[in-house]
Amino acid sequence: MSVNSTSLYGGEWSVLYAAARSLAPEAFTEGGTLAGVWGEHWHTSGTPRLLTSPNDGSALAFACELDVGAARRAVSDSAAEAPDWAALSLEERCRRVQAATEALHEHRRTLALLLAWEIGKPVAQALTSVDRMVQGVQWYVQEAARLGTGRTPVGLVSNIASWNYPLSVLVHSMLVQALVGNIALAKSPSAGGAASVSLAVALARRAGVPLCLVHGSGSLLGEVLIRSDEVKAVAFVGGRAHGRTVAAALLDRRKRYMLEMEGVNAYGVWDFSDWALLESHLTKGYEYGKQRCTAYARFVIQRRLFPQFLDTYLRAMSQIRVGHPLKPEGDSFPKLTYGPLISGGKVRSLQARVQEALTLGAVPIFQGALDPNNFLDDQDTGAYLAPTALLNVPRRSALYHAEPFGPLDTFVLVDTLDELIGEMNVSRGSLVATIGTDAAAVAAEVAPRLQAFKVGVNALRSRGDREEPFGGYGESWQGCFVGGEHLIRAVTDDASGEPPLGNFMAHSATLIDL
Repeated sequence: MSVNSTSLYGGEWSVLYAAARSLAPEAFTEGGTLAGVWGEHWHTSGTPRLLTSPNDGSALAFACELDVGAARRAVSDSAAEAPDWAALSLEERCRRVQAATEALHEHRRTLALLLAWEIGKPVAQALTSVDRMVQGVQWYVQEAARLGTGRTPVGLVSNIASWNYPLSVLVHSMLVQALVGNIALAKSPSAGGAASVSLAVALARRAGVPLCLVHGSGSLLGEVLIRSDEVKAVAFVGGRAHGRTVAAALLDRRKRYMLEMEGVNAYGVWDFSDWALLESHLTKGYEYGKQRCTAYARFVIQRRLFPQFLDTYLRAMSQIRVGHPLKPEGDSFPKLTYGPLISGGKVRSLQARVQEALTLGAVPIFQGALDPNNFLDDQDTGAYLAPTALLNVPRRSALYHAEPFGPLDTFVLVDTLDELIGEMNVSRGSLVATIGTDAAAVAAEVAPRLQAFKVGVNALRSRGDREEPFGGYGESWQGCFVGGEHLIRAVTDDASGEPPLGNFMAHSATLIDL
């Protein structure tokens, strides 16, 4: 659909594109094409692919997607920048990365609006993403002397990340990788975020930080971006299916790797009474439609507490607001919990999983509705899905073991602590888990037995960064842990030869297996 400048907060996409182009014409061509950058030059070669907005199907821009041969040249040319960048003093790299963060902060509104258009993130949450990226990298600049002195970079780091956090995860990681002397190369997320990443990379380049960026299909370019000899480390964020493909491609390669994959993050409730706290956790958890690797999708509840839990859940759901992220509300941004999912295809996939579970015997507990007042007149709403909750999803249903990665909750009722722990561990490893309980003895028994990297007691856990490490348990993670000093240790070596901490594949004889 087409929109006019009065129908959306922030105006037309063409106005936003022009603003981005004024900041970085090397990355945003006059014809609406996003360029890539490697080997000290921006490139517009490749096959243009149309990018659209999940908000309403609007056409946005074209990305110049590379073929395998061009990707090989991009990797080689990116690696060629490594010696000169590594030869700079840590102090000089810190100065340039700090300048990059200042430019990113200066243009935070443009970056946030790009996120709102590209991935449907509500603008307030998009601004938070920009701020977390900037503040996170600045922490590493401040701590660089403590964390980076005496360490040497591994070389070219290849980054393949999901679309949901293109700035606060992908660009954040790239800038930290560069800070300690590596060349960071990223493939822009195919599902969304290419324009926001392009602007961020361009602003960093203008500050003298040689980030590199290519556009293209992960299935086509993955072999090059993972297995090329020039690539010394691989960082991946995505689902388990794609993560296993990346892991398989690393089997005969001795590279550093960080593979962050999905897992069913569970929230357990046992001997619990603080329902106001739980309500706040439920509403907070629905931000961005639960399109987060640390979203809690499975709630395992002591049977006798289910009436109070359900009352609390329904109160929380009454506060969830879904709509177009850019529909104006007077002179302010729309106050939404979440906007669209990343695509109409994702909505249909979740609906099919719900229908399968219902057919197999799951009990429908809650089905929200979309409020027409939160959308533009006659807009396409195919990418929007209201909150949904199911009770007792059968084990043979896909939803029992798989992370939905969307606004869909499943409830399981249990009668013993052993049942609670077993039902919280259904995915053979996860990133986070929480036990809600009034009893310290219950927390002490349950928390150590949960197969999650971070466990909260009456508290939500998140990816985090800075001082706190982040990783995954079991199949939710392979490779080096990140966060705090570990993000730097993952892409550097020191004289001691001590390997980084991580959850490694058995074949990696040079790294420890935890």
